[in-house]
Amino acid sequence: MNEPSQAGCRIIEVESMLCFDLYSTHHAVGQVYKPLLAPLGITYPQYLVLTILWANDNLTVGAISERLHLESSTLTPLIKRLEAQELVKRARDAVDERKVRVTLTEAGAAMRQAARHIPDCIMAAFGLPLEELIKLHHTLGTVRAALLKRQDQPES
Repeated sequence: MNEPSQAGCRIIEVESMLCFDLYSTHHAVGQVYKPLLAPLGITYPQYLVLTILWANDNLTVGAISERLHLESSTLTPLIKRLEAQELVKRARDAVDERKVRVTLTEAGAAMRQAARHIPDCIMAAFGLPLEELIKLHHTLGTVRAALLKRQDQPES
């Protein structure tokens, strides 16, 4: 099949683009999360922050930012919304006042129990055997690492 081209550039159908597959899959996953998170009153990015804090409470905004691969300027408003919902508290670090620490409130810690079913629901929604999910997870991690490494390199 001949690919249409324009001025020497090959035009690819959107359905053939790997990045479109990633984008549309991201959107589909978000649609699965939405009804699971709605009863908790949180968004997917807020769920990620809480998940990190459920595993390791009392982290700096910088540490959470690093784990989520987000700029702190993106993360701070998200954490402020969690604080307004009384799920987390923010406080200056006792040793280094330039840093802000985030800790779970009692309500934030209790939400872990209410959210315990979510990972199983998501895995079931993927419709793949566990072995394939593990391979997919590894492959996506490898791709993400390569893309992040590329971002850190100066343009030539």
